[in-house]
Amino acid sequence: MEHIYLPEPTENIWKKCAEEFENRWGFPNCIGSVDGKHVTIKRPNNSGSNYWCYLHKYSIVLMTIVGPDYKFICVDIGGFGKNSIFET
Repeated sequence: MEHIYLPEPTENIWKKCAEEFENRWGFPNCIGSVDGKHVTIKRPNNSGSNYWCYLHKYSIVLMTIVGPDYKFICVDIGGFGKNSIFET
């Protein structure tokens, strides 16, 4: 079902997104809007610090790209909580 509801992006999809971002929102050369979220989880057994994040909790990372109409283009679910740009 994933290929029906979230097909793999093609060059045509990216071009259409870029065109719609420019027409609708005035952002030229934009192919998507990226956002991420740490989803709090219970620490998995024997996981060490892989899921511990800068927010001082255990989490997995949800990363998404949406198009100009707020519909998902790509999702990545399940990255370790420690994988963060804010990590020091």
